[in-house]
Amino acid sequence: GADPEEVSIMNGLTINLHLLLISFYRPTPTRHKVLIEAHSFPSDHYAVESQIRLHGYDPETSMICLEPREGEETLRTEDIVKVIEDEGDSIAVIAWTGVQYYTGQLFDMETIVQKGHSKGCYVGFDLAHAAGNVPLRLHDWGVDYACWCTYKYLNSGAGCIAGAFIHEKHADNDFPKLSGWWGHKLTSRFQMDNKMDRSRGVAGYRVSNAPPMLCACLEASVQVFAKTSMEDLRHKSVQLTGYLEHLLKTAYPKNDSGKPFIEIITPADPAQRGAQLSIKFSVPIGKVFEELKKRAVVVSMKFISPAIIP
Repeated sequence: GADPEEVSIMNGLTINLHLLLISFYRPTPTRHKVLIEAHSFPSDHYAVESQIRLHGYDPETSMICLEPREGEETLRTEDIVKVIEDEGDSIAVIAWTGVQYYTGQLFDMETIVQKGHSKGCYVGFDLAHAAGNVPLRLHDWGVDYACWCTYKYLNSGAGCIAGAFIHEKHADNDFPKLSGWWGHKLTSRFQMDNKMDRSRGVAGYRVSNAPPMLCACLEASVQVFAKTSMEDLRHKSVQLTGYLEHLLKTAYPKNDSGKPFIEIITPADPAQRGAQLSIKFSVPIGKVFEELKKRAVVVSMKFISPAIIP
C-alpha cells in the first residue's frame, strides 16, 4: 500500500520507531503529548517514554494511554476518535498499532489518520502484526510514518531486518534526523568527502547498510508472497479464521454443562481482526499446551509467566 520510494528495509523495528519519532515528535509547550494504546507492545511504550524524556517532558503528563471500556477487551473506534477530538490540540503524535498483538484487533487506521490530521497531529503506526497479515493503504490513507518487523507474518525469522515508511509528502522535509553513510545518495556516496548528500524520503533515514544475511532471509519470504496478492491472502485468511472460530464455538461453548469452554476475545467482525484468534480457556493453560504437544503441535510459552503454569 505504498510507493516503492516510500519504503526502506533497515535496522530493527524499535530502532526504526526511534529514528522516525526523532523527526515526527517535536513537542512544544502546547503540543507535547503522544497518544498510544495502553496495551501496545512494551517496546512501543519504552520508545515513546524515552523520546518524551529526551525532550524534557514527563510521560505521566505527556503520554495518553487509551484503555478499553471497563469489562471489554478491545477498543472502540468511537472512543479513539473522541480522545483525539478532546485532546488533539495538545497531541503531537498519535503512535498507534495496526493490529493489536494480544487481542488481534485490526484498527480502523484510515479513520484514525483522518481524525488525527484534522486536529493537526502526526499519525504513525507500528505494523508488526499487520504487515503481511492484512491489506494496507499507507499512501492513500495519508499515514505520516510507519515501521514494522518482518519476522511475524512476513516469515523472515526472529530478529530479521525491519521496514520503515515515510509518506511522499514528507520526502523533502527538514525535520531533525540522525545521519549515517547508508542514507547518503548512492550517486555521490563513494566520493568520501564527508559532506552529507542525503537521499530523499525514507531512504535518507538509513544509517548502516543492511546486513546481507538478514536480507537473504527476507528475500526467501517475499518470493512466496510474490506468487499471490494481499487481497487473495486476506480472502483466504477470513475464511480460515472464520472456520476456526466456528469449530471452537461449536466444540467448546460457554454454557451451564460444566464442561471446559473457551472465550474468544478477538473481535467477531472479520473487518476488525487479522489472521488471529486470541482465546481464554476455562482450564489452566499448561494443561491445554500439554494436550496440544501430545498431538504434535508446536507451542510457545514465551509470553506466559511461569508462576501461572501449573
